[in-house]
Order: sequence, then structure tokens, then C-alpha cells
Amino acid sequence: MTDDALTPQDGGVAADARPGAPAADAGTANATQTLQDERDRYYDLLLRKTAEFDNYRKRTDKERREQADRVAGDLLLDVLTVVDDLERALTGEAGADTADAFRTGVELIYRQLLDLLKRRGVRAIDAVGQDFDPHLHQAVTTEARSGALDGEILEEFRRGYLIGERLLRPAMVKVARS
Repeated sequence: MTDDALTPQDGGVAADARPGAPAADAGTANATQTLQDERDRYYDLLLRKTAEFDNYRKRTDKERREQADRVAGDLLLDVLTVVDDLERALTGEAGADTADAFRTGVELIYRQLLDLLKRRGVRAIDAVGQDFDPHLHQAVTTEARSGALDGEILEEFRRGYLIGERLLRPAMVKVARS
């Protein structure tokens, strides 16, 4: 067997791989270079897209935090108005004739708070007389009562609230049992 007949699989050196032999097929070299260039382009594109996505994620996280801070700030400004009214009511002089004025002031502040909640999309859950719904109500106690249906809410201990369609706080209730 001559050197020319040996193949790389046989452990020999191919004729075109010897020094001074004609260069390997030019098409194969160009195809390899083209594939490497394409690989490098895709790798560069992957790195760029990864960096863009990371920047996008950071930017949206920052915008979300800033929006939450703005909403909280707006709400707190509204609450501070109510706190100011409470402070004015508490600094008034106490006396027999001021009890009615104090009550009137507290009722006014209560209405302000309810209006503030309404403007923010918060609404109270109607509970008394309704059927118990574990998604809206928290049963604190039960009571056997004639004339009441099983599962009917008899009394509300603490009002529940929804914001939009989402439960903000369940109503604490007493439920009738048979």
C-alpha cells in the first residue's frame, strides 16, 4: 500500500493533507468559513437580544415600582386630608355642648373616608341576610335560629370590602345553622 492509498481512517495521511500537496477543496473551506461566520453572527445576535431583554426587564420593574409609589402617594395624600380633619376634631375643647359638634365632625370624617374608598374603587360587601360565601365572608360563629335558612348570614361583626372584583378583606360574620 502506498501513502497515496492510505486514508485518515486507516491512520495514514491523505494525499491532499501532505506538505506541498494541493490545498483541500476550496469549496469545503469556504463552506466551513461561512458556517463559522454565521455561527458568530447568531451568537452576537443572541448576546444582543439577551442584553436587550435584561434592560427591558429592569426598565419595566423600575416603571412598575414608580407607578406603585405614585398610586400609594396619591392615596396617602387623600388619607392625610382625613387625618387633618381628625386632628382638628380632637383639638376642640371638650364640654357638654361640644359632644354633638364632635359627633357631627366624626360623621363628616366618616363620610369623607367612605367617599375616598369609593373613588379608589373600593366597595363594601353586603352581608346580613345573604347566603354565606366562603370567598367573601369569614364565619366567626354560628347560631341556631328559627326562621333563618341554613347558611344565612345573621350578623356582621366587621364589614368586608372588594376593590374592583378582587377581595380586599372578607366580612366577619355570624352564620345561621339548622
